[in-house]
Amino acid sequence: MARAVPPDLLPGTLDLLILRVLATGSMHGYGIAQRLKQVSGDVLQVGESSLYPALQRLLLNGDVDAEWGASDNNRRARYYTLTRAGRRRLAAERVQFDQMIQAIRLVLDRA
Repeated sequence: MARAVPPDLLPGTLDLLILRVLATGSMHGYGIAQRLKQVSGDVLQVGESSLYPALQRLLLNGDVDAEWGASDNNRRARYYTLTRAGRRRLAAERVQFDQMIQAIRLVLDRA
């Protein structure tokens, strides 16, 4: 049975994860959620109530652009694309995230 990530873990990393998924190409919201679920082995299950506010934040920050298009099943969907600013943010936050993970590993291994 797949486990959902505890909600308190997502807010600090959800933007980073979305930016990383969009680095592979333009995608609609449902596709982003499915990709996160797939790549994480069904561990990351991001609901609409978390995903769409995060996408709106990224839009307002200029990290992503969005335009309407047709989905695979011919429904209207908003497609999100990473901007140059989003690529820079992804690179910077990835470094910070990796440093944080390393620090947590040190504490777990040495405390």
